Amino acid sequence: MDQDEIIRRLSLGDGFGNIAPERIDTHISTILLIGPDVYKLKHAVATSYLNYSHLEDRHRFCQAEIDINRRTAPQIYLDVVPIRVTSNDELVLGDGPGAPIEWLVHMRRFPQEALLDHIAGEGGLTRSVMIDLADAVAGFHQSAKPVRDGHASRRIAAVLQENQLELQKYSGDVIDQSEIKAFDQRCQAHFAKQTDRIDRRGEAGFVRHCHGDLHLRNICLIDGQPLLFDAIEFSDDFSHIDVLFDLAFLLMDLEHRGLRVQANALFNRYLYRTEDVDDLVLLPLFLALRAGIRAHTSAMAAKSANDETSKEQWEHDAIGYLRLGLNLADADRPSFVALGGLSGAGKSTVATELAPFIGPTPGALILSSDLIRKRLMGVEPLTKLAETAYSRETDERVYEEMMDTAGRALSNGQSVVLDATFQDPARRQQAESVGRSAGIRLNGIWLRASSERLYDRVDGRSNDPSDATSSVLARQLTNDVGDIGWPQIDADRPLAMVTDHIYRVASLKRPRIFGT
Repeated sequence: MDQDEIIRRLSLGDGFGNIAPERIDTHISTILLIGPDVYKLKHAVATSYLNYSHLEDRHRFCQAEIDINRRTAPQIYLDVVPIRVTSNDELVLGDGPGAPIEWLVHMRRFPQEALLDHIAGEGGLTRSVMIDLADAVAGFHQSAKPVRDGHASRRIAAVLQENQLELQKYSGDVIDQSEIKAFDQRCQAHFAKQTDRIDRRGEAGFVRHCHGDLHLRNICLIDGQPLLFDAIEFSDDFSHIDVLFDLAFLLMDLEHRGLRVQANALFNRYLYRTEDVDDLVLLPLFLALRAGIRAHTSAMAAKSANDETSKEQWEHDAIGYLRLGLNLADADRPSFVALGGLSGAGKSTVATELAPFIGPTPGALILSSDLIRKRLMGVEPLTKLAETAYSRETDERVYEEMMDTAGRALSNGQSVVLDATFQDPARRQQAESVGRSAGIRLNGIWLRASSERLYDRVDGRSNDPSDATSSVLARQLTNDVGDIGWPQIDADRPLAMVTDHIYRVASLKRPRIFGT
């Protein structure tokens, strides 16, 4: 029995108690949905990047899909199921007499409304969801098996070459030739400067067995927790990649949807967990390459679309992704901002509001003294610390860590926002010195608020990394902060007015957000 006949009979309910399942076809698989179950059958096809030609290959890749995806979604991926033929010429799923004639990946079904793609469309990607997602991605990357590769740049060179070759297929038909050329030139310029860095990361263990296809349609929310699924099992070239290249797909997807705020929240939490700040100069290249891949796959879909409406949508997507890639590859110089002020002045709130719109995608890295202190103490961000954790010696460690990280990030072209009280003039001078060393002017801002407002905010905090209490604030109010020297902003006003004032004072340029 050939595979087409197997698919036809399964689609009619043979093997499912004569209940016809819902059927979804892609170019490499047929997906059958029935009740609480999902079955995926891999097509007997071979392409430049996968080979499902033989039954034993499909069996092996079905098992690989289960094993690989159980790393992140064991609730979804159940087992590999054989299809057999009975003596009555009926299809049966499961073990029994007779040799398997085909294999299925068996999964647990979840509602489409649980996809982050759907949730994003409904405006439901809250900061809390993005924090949980960042924790999930960071945890996955940290536990993924390293693939030591001293020639990791060869993989990126192959992506560059494939992007160019694939895009050229649609030149003048779907995509403008001049944009294809400009995109390739910008990516090649980035790559030429970073080949050694990419190889060093491969040698250092940053190339790992990653997801490979990490975007919102391959993430779902089950019982309130993000689960990564549908990781690539068919090609090591696509999945044995730098963790930042894996992350870049998700950041690019968010940017394409105009969700820069969500992208920045994900980015900051991910870096808080991984501390992978020394090679952020690679992000513009990695983000652009991800957009380029989406551009040529969208153009391919446009060419094979069955109706004019779908064709026009795919063409629109292809053009949009390539133009996004051009923007992502054209990174601006970084900006450096420090927010100071007493507890309750709103520094963290303002930093969170500003950071997405400072510098290129995905915005600025926020370095918070509260969060750095928690990490140095080995506790989670919301764990309350004893007063001993606020000694002068610990303060020294916190600020040293903050300034060191800021300097490393800035040297990588990454915009930075510092979030600390900066009551000591020496701390403010320290921040200015970091900026000078990086050749980037510090925009120091002092947030000033009335004592009544400060107390209200401190007393009203919950689920906040800050441990400041009203007694801590009372001591701060008696401190001599010296000649501040930074522009002072009235933080009693609404948040939008405060951030607008900072943009004007610091001469910060608001970026264009794609999709808005």
